[in-house]
Amino acid sequence: MTTSVNKLSSWKKHIQRLIISVALMFLASTVVASPANATGVYEIPKLALGDRTWVFDKGEVLSRLNEGTISNALDNLAKKTGNEVRMVTLRRLDYGETVESFAKQLFQKWFPTEEAAANETLLVIDTVTNNTAIFTGDKVKSILPDEIASSIANETVQVPLRDGNKYNQAFSDASDRLIAVLSGQPDPGAPKVVDKVNVASTYKSAEETDTGNATIWVIVLLIAATVIPMATYFWYVK
Repeated sequence: MTTSVNKLSSWKKHIQRLIISVALMFLASTVVASPANATGVYEIPKLALGDRTWVFDKGEVLSRLNEGTISNALDNLAKKTGNEVRMVTLRRLDYGETVESFAKQLFQKWFPTEEAAANETLLVIDTVTNNTAIFTGDKVKSILPDEIASSIANETVQVPLRDGNKYNQAFSDASDRLIAVLSGQPDPGAPKVVDKVNVASTYKSAEETDTGNATIWVIVLLIAATVIPMATYFWYVK
């Protein structure tokens, strides 16, 4: 009987180690998978001379129709005024990177000299945090001062995003405002914010749901690691 109990105890420990290993692998996969889609400046190629690509939707949040509409409008702006605007969306940044540091590095990579950067504007958004950054060249600053540029990034873009992650509207509004100012027209200003009654949501966000599911699975596996061997032992003794 003692030998059988020892074998059962050994088998129980083996099962526990196996289940705990599976749980740890599951947790590791959820953590490691996050930076897998991260985008670094080194992954974005340099702009070729005369490149007329205006929208780089790496975050895949814009509809094709809206992306095409914005691109055509920005292309017309470049032809008429010489002022060029690039818009970039990212799904996730590299660890330790911020949208400001990324945008600054990308601006310097695409426009390495003062002459190349003079008439350029770069607007970048990280779709995980919805943080935005904007950089402009020296000549652009004379008609698009930093105050207006900051308002475009932090108000024109942010208002639709706070109202349900409306990326298409955010970029369309930002494009319209940039085109107006860079064409020498009066600044239409930031969008008006309409106060809404805040109702506490009873639904979890996607990230909360993913985290909750991972936690539940770990708890279930740990409980199973204890309950299954005990149940097997009582069945064996009986």
